[in-house]
Amino acid sequence: MGERDDQKTVLVCVTGCIAAYKSCEIVRLLQKQGIRVKVLMTEHATQFVGPTTFRALTHEKVAIDLFDDPTDPIHHISLAQEPDLVLVAPATANVIAKMAHGIADDLMSTTLLATEKPVLVAPAMNAGMWRAEATRENVETLRRRGVTIVGPGSGYLACGDVDTGRLADPEDIVAATLAALEPDTTLANMSVLITAGPTFEPIDPVRFIGNRSSGKMGAALAETALKLGARSVTLVLGPSSVEVPVGVQVQRVETAADMLEATEREGATADIIVCAAAVADYRPRSVADCKIKKAAGGLDAIELVETTDILGTISNKKGERTVIGFAAETNDLLDHAQAKLSSKGCDAIVANDVTRDDSGFGTDTNKAWWVTANGTEELPTLSKAELAREIWRRAAQIHGCSQD
Repeated sequence: MGERDDQKTVLVCVTGCIAAYKSCEIVRLLQKQGIRVKVLMTEHATQFVGPTTFRALTHEKVAIDLFDDPTDPIHHISLAQEPDLVLVAPATANVIAKMAHGIADDLMSTTLLATEKPVLVAPAMNAGMWRAEATRENVETLRRRGVTIVGPGSGYLACGDVDTGRLADPEDIVAATLAALEPDTTLANMSVLITAGPTFEPIDPVRFIGNRSSGKMGAALAETALKLGARSVTLVLGPSSVEVPVGVQVQRVETAADMLEATEREGATADIIVCAAAVADYRPRSVADCKIKKAAGGLDAIELVETTDILGTISNKKGERTVIGFAAETNDLLDHAQAKLSSKGCDAIVANDVTRDDSGFGTDTNKAWWVTANGTEELPTLSKAELAREIWRRAAQIHGCSQD
C-alpha cells in the first residue's frame, strides 16, 4: 500500500488477552482515519488471534519475535523509531508491569522500552488484577511518565464477572489515539479542581440526609482534564463508588463542611475550579449520639439548617481563578440557573434537568445548557466525557480572557 508523505503510522501492540480479537476492529478504525498501521504481537497473543489476520488487514509484516526478521538485526529499534505513536491494546497486567519496571525480555517489551514516541495503553484484565495494588502503582508510574491510559471499561468480563477491567470500546481507543497524534493542550500548564458526588449530612450514627448523585460527571471532568494536558487535577469527592481515574489527586469527604474545607485548601492555587458536586442544601441542627429508635408516636421533627454555600463562598473570593458551577434542577431550569449564576457570582453555570432520562443522576449522558452573563446556550445530548471536554474548553476560554 502506498504511503502519503503526511500519513501517520501507529504501531499496535497486541498482548495475550481474550480481548485481542478487538484489536482487529481497532486496526480497521485507524485505517479508516487514514492511519498506516503496523502490528506487534506477543507469543501469547498469537494464541488468541493469528498473525495472518493482521497481515491481511494491514498488508504489513507482523512482528512477533526478536529474531523473526533476518533483514533487520535490531528489529526492536526500527519498530520503536518508525511509528508516530505506539498503542498497546489490549494491555495485560504483565505487559504493564514490564513497562513500569523497564523489563525487556521479548520483542514487545524491548520495543516499548526503546521508543521515544507517544504511548497509549488500553488495559484489559480481570477486575481483581486491575484493582491489585501492584497494578495500580504500575499504571500510576506509567501515567507520571506521560503514558496515556485509556479505560478500562466496566461490564461483562471473560471470567463471568460484571465488573471493571474490560477493554475500552474500540471507538474510544481510536479517538484517544487520534487525539494523541494531534494533542489537545486546552489545559496545558493549568491546575484544576473538581468537586463531585453527593454530601451526606448525618442525622445519627447510621442515618443521613443525602442525594442520588453518582459522581460520574466529576470523574469524567477529572479524566478529561488529564487528557487536555492539565498540570495537576484534584477531585474533591463526596461519598461515591465511582472509580477515580489514575493520575488524579483525590480528597474524599463526607459533609458539605468537609467539602468546603478541602476545596478551599486544595483549590488555593488552582486556575479553574468546577463545582460539579450535588451538595445537600440542609443538615440537621444537631446530630444524635446514638441511633434514634422508633417510637410509638413517631419522630416529631428533625430541625434543619442550611449547609455551607460552597459555590458562593469560593466564587466570592475567587480572585484570578475561574469558577464554574452546576445547577441540577427539576423545573424552571433556566430561570433557576440564571438566578444561581447571579447570586453565587461564579463565571458560568452548567444547567441540567435531572428528571430527563438522558440527564439524570447516574446516567452516562447529559443534556446541558451553558449559562453565563452573556446569555444561555443549549448543548446537544453528550456523553459525560464529551460534555466534560466542552466544559473545559469553555472554562479555559473564560480563564484566558480574564488573564488578558
